[in-house]
Amino acid sequence: MERFLSSAINRIDAKGRVSVPAHFRAVLAKRGCAELYGLRALETPTIDCGGADLLDLYEKRIALEDPFLQTADDMSFFVHGDGAFLKLDPEGRIAVTDFVRAHTGITDDAAFVGRGAFFQIWEPGRLRDHAEAVRARLIQLRRSALAERSTGGTE
Repeated sequence: MERFLSSAINRIDAKGRVSVPAHFRAVLAKRGCAELYGLRALETPTIDCGGADLLDLYEKRIALEDPFLQTADDMSFFVHGDGAFLKLDPEGRIAVTDFVRAHTGITDDAAFVGRGAFFQIWEPGRLRDHAEAVRARLIQLRRSALAERSTGGTE
C-alpha cells in the first residue's frame, strides 16, 4: 500500500487555494480518491487528511463501541461533526477554508506532513515547534532507554 511520506510547504494562492504535494496526490490517485476527508486533530492544531479509507477506519473503530454509551456518541460527533470533505480541483489544489484556518492558524503557507496512512496540514511555524518538541521527546526517550540498558534495568 502506498503511504504518505515526507513533507512540503506550499504557498496559498490569491483565491485561497493550496496545491496538495504531487507525491501525496499520487498516493490519493492510486487509492482512487477524488476528494479528501479532513478531520481537526484532537491534540494538535492540524487537519488530518486522507481519502474515504481514513473515514472508513474511524467508522470501523466507532462500530466497536456500544452505540448506547457516551463514547460511541462522542466519537461519532468528532468524526462526523468535526470532519469535512475537501474537494481537490483538477490541478490538485484544495480551498483553505475557514474550517482549516480556524483550527490550524494557517495564513499564507500550508505545510503538508506525511503520516503513513494519512497526512496532516499544518501552519509552518506551528509544525516547526511541534517537530522540535517531538525530537526532544524522542531524544529523551532514547537516552532513558540507553541508561536503563547500561544499568541492567535495575535502579
